[in-house]
Amino acid sequence: MQASILKDSGKATIKLVGRFDFNTHREFRGAYEPLVGDASVRSVIVDFSGVDYLDSSALGMLLMLRDKLGGANKEVSLLGVRGNVKQVLDIANFGKLFQIS
Repeated sequence: MQASILKDSGKATIKLVGRFDFNTHREFRGAYEPLVGDASVRSVIVDFSGVDYLDSSALGMLLMLRDKLGGANKEVSLLGVRGNVKQVLDIANFGKLFQIS
């Protein structure tokens, strides 16, 4: 998986491309950790439009992201969720934890 960050007007978008699984935890953590302490960022969007697979460890990483950013008073939302990724998030009831579009 590749993760790139785009910042614009208080929002940071983490664009993910590829498989989001246990093997990508370092890349994902490396992408979001600088955003936690960045005072110019008020909300973070995780763009899943390039992700075709995620596993249970990816769900855990999203929960960790939510906890860390929530502790810094920053909002998190998920964008571009589709197909199998949408099914997994729906089954896990992530719609109750994240704004998903």
